[in-house]
Amino acid sequence: MKNKEKQFLSTQAYHLIKEAIVTCELSPGQLIVQSDLAEMYGVGVTPVREALRRLGLEGFVIAVPRLGYQVSPITFQDIQEIFELRLVLESAAVRFASERATSEQLKKITEAANFTYEYKKRDSYINFLRHNADFHILIASTSGNSRLIYQIRKIMDELHRVFHLGLDVRDSADEMRMDHIRISDALNKRDAELVEKIIRNEIVTSQERIFEALKQYQINMAPVGFANTAFPVDF
Repeated sequence: MKNKEKQFLSTQAYHLIKEAIVTCELSPGQLIVQSDLAEMYGVGVTPVREALRRLGLEGFVIAVPRLGYQVSPITFQDIQEIFELRLVLESAAVRFASERATSEQLKKITEAANFTYEYKKRDSYINFLRHNADFHILIASTSGNSRLIYQIRKIMDELHRVFHLGLDVRDSADEMRMDHIRISDALNKRDAELVEKIIRNEIVTSQERIFEALKQYQINMAPVGFANTAFPVDF
């Protein structure tokens, strides 16, 4: 196999496996059988192995001695730390936006705010979360602070996987849609106090939803009689 072909197959395998992890098709804590993935995606074991090494460097999988790889667990500590940082960064981002955003940027934020999803529809979740990340990054971009934009983009990427779990807890489509519209309205009024209050409430509610999802996920994945034992989701 030529080097270019090998690189193409490895890259293809990387994107397919990452998508399966992010959407929880490959569950948190699940052991990965490389031959199964190779068969599933129609590539050889070598591209899968190379893709898993790359995903390991990014923290999506963990190398397990003598077993291969495991999808990285989701921990309460991870979520707590990410959301604490998110509160700090996005509170600053919306304040900067209320002060610095141009009329054209505010118009784009308004246009980007009106999106939603269909409960229990996986494809709808994927589109919703893509719009959600774009919306929050768009707000950050009005700050003109490249480091702030980078950090918020990174946080949204880290949270993508757990957001999929959180959306299954209950139908919050209307609530989330209205949160984004309220953020947009407050920014257009350049009301820094109000928009920070809205974004902080949204973030706290999102964290609570994800904690609820993780608890439910643990119960569903545990063997009968072991509901309080930590299995694939590591608390």
